[in-house]
Formats: sequence, structure tokens, C-alpha cells
Amino acid sequence: MNIHTYTTDVIWTGNSGSGTRGYRSYSRSHQIKSKGKPAISGSSDPSFMGDSSKYNPEELFLASISCCHMLWYLHLCSENDVVVTSYRDEPIGTMCEEKSGSGHFEMVVLKPEVAITEPVKKSLAIKLHQEAGRKCFIANSCNFPVNHEPVIFISE
Repeated sequence: MNIHTYTTDVIWTGNSGSGTRGYRSYSRSHQIKSKGKPAISGSSDPSFMGDSSKYNPEELFLASISCCHMLWYLHLCSENDVVVTSYRDEPIGTMCEEKSGSGHFEMVVLKPEVAITEPVKKSLAIKLHQEAGRKCFIANSCNFPVNHEPVIFISE
């Protein structure tokens, strides 16, 4: 087994001068950085006093699942001679907020729209989404279902 370790630097940038003296006295703004990469500006969801112009953790979590699935899918397509010419996903995540304020994701649905070059490989292209789902590191780390609703198009 290979072990991989990942690090990021998360820096809160929302101190308005009085720290967290009160729930409304600070911004939820923060920066996410990794060495040698551009920073990502983050905040909480607007429902939790966040800035809607910045990514929130829930969006980044959803993007992580989608990106991991896509990268596995493209890998599997290349191994199976399925030529992908475009890939777009608009995943949907459902999160349940408890009365206590805590919450959890109940489900994620990936909705990849994929263009391939050969009509005869359409069923294989659909099948490879299931395989990608079994291999995705992020989806395998979730305690809720990650479903797939792929649509396959033929490139012109």
C-alpha cells in the first residue's frame, strides 16, 4: 500500500478588529493555499453569514468529489480506447442541517455530460462511470451515496 500525505494552509482573514467578540463581529473570509499554487478565497455559505462571492466549504467538497470522479473517468476512457472530447459536470449535493446547527451531506449526484467520438462505444462510456465511482478516492471516503447520472454525446 502506498501512503500519500497532503497539506494545505488555511488562513482566516476575517478579523474586523474585534476578533470573534460576537457572532456578527467577524467575517467568515479565509484563504486556502498550497505551496506554489494560487490562493483560493473562501467564506461560509451565505446562510451562515458568508460572502456569496467566495467559495464555501460545501462547494469545494462537491467540486472535490466531481474532480476526482472526472480524473478517474478520463483515465479509464484512455485505457479503454474511448476518446473523450469534452466533459462537464454540474453535481448536486444535498446537505441536512440539524436543529443543533450541525449537519451532514445526505447524497451527492454527479451529472457528467461527456462527448465521445465513436457511437459504438456509448454503452462502454456509460459503464466506465460506475468503475470511476468505485475508484474515486474522495467518493470512497464519503459516508453517503455518490450517484451518477451521466449523459453521453457523440462529438461532431
